[in-house]
Amino acid sequence: MLPQARRFLAARLRVLAALGGWSLLESAHTFLGGYSVAQALDRGFLAGDTRTGLLWLAVAAAAVVVGGFANQGVFRGLAGLVEPLRDGLLRRVVSASLREAVADPARADSAVVSRITHQTETARDSFAGLVLVARSFLFTAAGALLGLASLAPLLLLVVGPPLLLGLALFLGTLIPMAARQRDYLRADEALAEEYGAVAGGVRDIVACGAEDRTAARAARLAEAEVGAARSLARWAAARTLSLGVAGQLPVLLLVVATPWLLDRGVTAGELLGALTYLTQSLLPALHTLMTALGAAGTRLLVILDRLTGGHEPSRDAGEPGATVAVPGPDPFATAPSAAAGAADGATARAGSREPAGQPGHPGPAAPAAGSAVPSGPAGFSGSAGADSGPGGSPDPGPLTAETVGAAAPAAAPGDPGLAALVPGAGAPAVELRSVTFAYGAGAHPVLRDLDLTVMAGECLAVVGPSGIGKSTLTGLVAGLLTPDRGEVRVLGRPAGSWSAGEPARLRVLIPQQAYVFTGTLRENLLYLCPDGAPPEAVAASAEAVGLGPLADRLGGLDAVVDPSVLSQGERQLIALARAHLSPAPVVLLDEATCHLDPVAEERAERAFAERPGTVITVAHRISSARRADRVLVMDGVHAVCGSHDEVLDRSGLYRDLVGHWQTARV
Repeated sequence: MLPQARRFLAARLRVLAALGGWSLLESAHTFLGGYSVAQALDRGFLAGDTRTGLLWLAVAAAAVVVGGFANQGVFRGLAGLVEPLRDGLLRRVVSASLREAVADPARADSAVVSRITHQTETARDSFAGLVLVARSFLFTAAGALLGLASLAPLLLLVVGPPLLLGLALFLGTLIPMAARQRDYLRADEALAEEYGAVAGGVRDIVACGAEDRTAARAARLAEAEVGAARSLARWAAARTLSLGVAGQLPVLLLVVATPWLLDRGVTAGELLGALTYLTQSLLPALHTLMTALGAAGTRLLVILDRLTGGHEPSRDAGEPGATVAVPGPDPFATAPSAAAGAADGATARAGSREPAGQPGHPGPAAPAAGSAVPSGPAGFSGSAGADSGPGGSPDPGPLTAETVGAAAPAAAPGDPGLAALVPGAGAPAVELRSVTFAYGAGAHPVLRDLDLTVMAGECLAVVGPSGIGKSTLTGLVAGLLTPDRGEVRVLGRPAGSWSAGEPARLRVLIPQQAYVFTGTLRENLLYLCPDGAPPEAVAASAEAVGLGPLADRLGGLDAVVDPSVLSQGERQLIALARAHLSPAPVVLLDEATCHLDPVAEERAERAFAERPGTVITVAHRISSARRADRVLVMDGVHAVCGSHDEVLDRSGLYRDLVGHWQTARV
């Protein structure tokens, strides 16, 4: 780093010369400050010549004006040093980060954000402060020591030893403080990188049941940062001790040695001048220097070391700050379906628009997502919304809809017991009976006295403004949320009352943010198949939803998938194929196709329509509502359900939404 510093300063000799010139004026101000006070006392006031005393004080006042003018010039010249340093550091960090990103696109170095923003600005500010105080101390000390020598050389014998001792003690703390500062920055970066990795991999952590292990790892890194901060604080206390020796002891010795100095010819004016040099110039400059070198100086050295190549671009898994490798059991092999359930519960909560997991509304311990299988029609009545006042509920009256016939459900492959769980034609697959739900005891209900029946084999599209309760509805059906009043039944059983392993066999919830983990494409598709599936079925589901081209580009079903290089639409295709392959009779798609283009969306929705089962889709395009057997419109006060044409006649909100969707399409 030292050769780089020399080159940097050598390229800016004119700036350094200008700073030196202005600093000489500051040094003259220091010299005249104490010298004028001594002469004003000895030659003026003590000699009975008030006019001479006032003239010397006027000289001291003029020196203050000169010093202020010099400070103005110093600050103007300082920009010529600090701004090129900041620009050079930014170029270096950005260039290195881009090279790393090009070399390994899948790896995201989250620490670079700290280096580009916080650390470069800290380096700039620290360098500016260091230049100011170091220059000020050098020229102030030169002026003060020259002034003391001019007044009486004996003064240097009293002031010099404690000053040098304090400086020596201070310099002895610089290297340890730099090491502690480096440890603290590394601990801070490691903790920030760990938090970033945990935030990005929270679904994997939940899926593997690694919450406790991950929390323990983060706690260790936090404790390491606290320990580094405490060690740094201890060395800062040692720095304070050295400041006391160099800053306060000279004044104390000067007072104690006053009789001895007077006996040897030192005048009262010279003693007052020496005290002025110490208290008004030398000691403040020394205090500022020690503070700057002890904090900004060591911080600058550490940051420059890291910004110019001292940071490690990658870490081994065991080192602090390494990318989180999700511990725990393998969720891909014929794993217990409880692991799949845990992951799907996390996925559903992450995808919900409304808050989930609020106190009083915990989801089941291990909910899971699965895919579809039934057939039949439906009836509906009820209301939904947050605008109904507590206590009173609107009563729009029962709503009826034409029965939609469907084929009998097919049992999932490899699951002989599923047929007993799947309702026959004309039987309800999903029922909501006077369901009321609010996120918190004092909150307005999102759903109020909602009655809804979705028959086996039916496709229901749910529409409404953002935040109206559509994702809450899917969460209730999936068993992730518990209603405040009423009952939610899926396949004839209360939602959320399933035993371990059952959720993935009964229903699947695919949220807007699709869950894809690192593993082969086949492992991702089999994630919701507790008993596995034949290779032909895996390939058929992938082809049905339009995943084929992506699978070919990735290298086939056995190619390893890196979620970080997939687009949101590609992730949704994988999640849709996974849901299509799963054995669940009920599919809940919560804007699960929002990142697909209309053609891809239509293909995926037709694949689910042709697959035996019941589908509830939170729609974001009019085409999805048109393709559904029935449409449920949630408007915050009344819920209206019926075919597309029926709802157009009965719901002003739906007419507005259809108009909006058509305008957006045009």
